[in-house]
Amino acid sequence: MDDIRMTGELRTDFDCETTGLPAERWAEAVFSVGDEEIVIEVSVEKDVIVALMAGEDAVWKGTLTGLKQMLRQQIQSKKS
Repeated sequence: MDDIRMTGELRTDFDCETTGLPAERWAEAVFSVGDEEIVIEVSVEKDVIVALMAGEDAVWKGTLTGLKQMLRQQIQSKKS
């Protein structure tokens, strides 16, 4: 059996919770809102890679470090 390199957890406001979902190399969460899908994918190869997709035409993919930098920049620009 392959090594577990990350685990996933999902919680909702309906007191539903799933924890400890094992993954070796990648995992994704898919949320359906009307006719749209929001997808969050995490891959743990050499670097941690994160992909965020909102529909088919809004996609961001990069390293976890890059995602943190992007979010910090957004926070700083909103404070200004």
